[in-house]
Amino acid sequence: MLRTARSLAREVGLDAVTPGTGAALRLLAAAGSARAVVEIGTGTGVSGVWLLRGMRADGVLTTIDVEVEHQRIARRIFAEAGFPSGRTRIITGRALEVLPRLADGAYDMVFVDTEATNFSSCVAAALRLLRRGGVLALHGTLADGRIGDPAARDVETVTTRETIKALRESEDWTPALLPVGHGLLAAVKC
Repeated sequence: MLRTARSLAREVGLDAVTPGTGAALRLLAAAGSARAVVEIGTGTGVSGVWLLRGMRADGVLTTIDVEVEHQRIARRIFAEAGFPSGRTRIITGRALEVLPRLADGAYDMVFVDTEATNFSSCVAAALRLLRRGGVLALHGTLADGRIGDPAARDVETVTTRETIKALRESEDWTPALLPVGHGLLAAVKC
């Protein structure tokens, strides 16, 4: 089923999370006994399946994406993986327009799989959405290997560096950069 979801992701031009990143997401969700998780960037459901596998059996994944077709595929993948429809809340729309409508302090985890240029806004939203001890996870934080190259000055790499630095220096977060897949920055809300 994950193989199918990955194949469908390639067909629609998406880069799904790697198995290592998926395992880390499952671990983070399980470690916090996550009951309520927000996913920014549904894709074809690959990361959502990993998150659901780590969440409590009564947990609900709220997943947001602008692409209806991607969400249609994800809905099918979630069903094929054996998750009842009540375990997912699929919202179509731009994350930065949807997130303000979600409840403050009501979530155990926020997973961000979007363009790096949105990282800062998503981190600010996660700070509001997460309960104390909740986990933020940002996907793609190694910037395809450019994060450690001082000569790399493209917008995505610079934005990613700035986000990592801001989280590291903030008293609101305890962060760690996990070298899995394309990089996963995990941070616990203090």
